[in-house]
Amino acid sequence: MADFLGMMKQAAQLQSKMKAMQDELDHVEVEGISGGGLVSVRMTAKTEVKAVKIDPSLVKADEVEILEDLLVTALGDARRKAEAAMQEKMQALTGGLGLPPGMGLG
Repeated sequence: MADFLGMMKQAAQLQSKMKAMQDELDHVEVEGISGGGLVSVRMTAKTEVKAVKIDPSLVKADEVEILEDLLVTALGDARRKAEAAMQEKMQALTGGLGLPPGMGLG
């Protein structure tokens, strides 16, 4: 019975840490870049886009399609970085629990 109570206590602590991590992820920001820095996207680790910057040299009527492609690439880059930041936080949180591989709580 003591093992079960210990597991319940550990689960409650993990839940509390997960909530704190989720709150912290709101403040972790990453930046995705494409076109050699001509387009950048800033987002939270929860993938909420905060800002998009486009170099004025790209805003030409006949190059809108290029700009759209660069924006998609920058968003993808930022999303990958946000996912990596979230994974890093999850590993830090679950690292001491001895969970088997693939049993992370993400």
